[in-house]
Amino acid sequence: MQSYADIAAQVAAQIRAGRLAPGDRLPTHRALAAEWGVAIATATRVFAELKRLGLVVGEPGRGSFVRDRSIRLVPPEYGPGPDTVYADLSVTQPLSPRRAELLRTALRDLACAGDLDALLRQQPPGGRPADRAVAAEFLGSRGIDAEADRVFLTAGVQHGLDLVARAALSPGDVVAVDALTYPGFKMLAHAHRLHLAPIPVGPDGPDLDAMEELCLRRRVRAVYTMPTLHNPLGWVLGEQARDRLVRIARANDLILIEDAAYAFLAEPAPAPLVSRAPERTYRLSSLSKSVAAGLRFGLLVTPPSGRATMKHTLRVHMASPPGLVAAVAAGWLADGTVDALEDAARRSAEERQRVLRAELHDMDLIAHPRSYFAWLPIDPQQRMDRVAAELSRRGVRICTAEMFATTPHVRHGVRIAVGSPLAELPAALAAVRDALDAVPLG
Repeated sequence: MQSYADIAAQVAAQIRAGRLAPGDRLPTHRALAAEWGVAIATATRVFAELKRLGLVVGEPGRGSFVRDRSIRLVPPEYGPGPDTVYADLSVTQPLSPRRAELLRTALRDLACAGDLDALLRQQPPGGRPADRAVAAEFLGSRGIDAEADRVFLTAGVQHGLDLVARAALSPGDVVAVDALTYPGFKMLAHAHRLHLAPIPVGPDGPDLDAMEELCLRRRVRAVYTMPTLHNPLGWVLGEQARDRLVRIARANDLILIEDAAYAFLAEPAPAPLVSRAPERTYRLSSLSKSVAAGLRFGLLVTPPSGRATMKHTLRVHMASPPGLVAAVAAGWLADGTVDALEDAARRSAEERQRVLRAELHDMDLIAHPRSYFAWLPIDPQQRMDRVAAELSRRGVRICTAEMFATTPHVRHGVRIAVGSPLAELPAALAAVRDALDAVPLG
């Protein structure tokens, strides 16, 4: 009789080979036990092992299904090698089966109460007033005092950044950015024909002396910044640096674009820029990292002088979250679900950082202790593309510095995300170590 581990390994091999496709329903525990000639208790352990590996998701009352791992497959240009472990260290959000049940409950509640027809109509620019009021109250609990008519609902941070570029910036404007910054803003700047002016960064934040010098040399219009948990370097800008950044912005009449996508992980943190300089700050956050990436629900706070233009921009582009999404998200903001999920996310990030530190204990990792990622500097003589290719052949994805760089001379390093299932992390991180050893210098 085969053990549960043997059976789980064979089913896992079928999933990884594609013979069991994403969304396929697996046999019941009783049927699997009969198929393999084992006890039901053994079949239960098989399913538990498959869930631990991140290959299967169970849905109460419906059964177990093969999880969609399409974002975690080896890129087609590289074939899997003998050491393949199949892990995506570019994903910055852990998966949580609990969220599916929360969504199921929320949809049932919506079906039993409220005006469902209203959710199927075109939504007002920036969302319904009631949902925006809930969002403003939620932000208020985070120390951000913003009237509801300054809070606009978006389809995530990237959508919000696009709206800010359309409403507050013009082609040719110069935007100061960190030398390593969020790749999505780089793409957006290119699309809107904005000129990015890189600012050197250190272990604690941007070089503000260099920013002041830049403002003397060029006509800078805005600063794009991630002061609370920077991606990819993980720092949290201190009180004095935030105050100085605000002084520079006021002295040079700069717009501040505050990306707070990961800020919830670093709580408590110094007061955000929008609270220090509300007259010139656009602050963006979302539920993508704390709740679910597929929810596509974000919060954009505008300066008082920018709300009319933002409303017009939203009306032109007919862009607001669908009513159903907004209703679910607003309900979770109001009933404490988001608070609970953010707290769980912080604990999960701490655990993942401990695994990361244990596996790569002798490497010079740069990371916040409650972050979904870490920055790993690599030898300047070691080509990053070769490291990435070697890892891909081993079934592991990472992000290299080119994705984040805004300077011609690219800082040598890679970002390692820890969003993969915990059971996969040790093997994936061991693959990182092995790949670095395997790629020669020069």
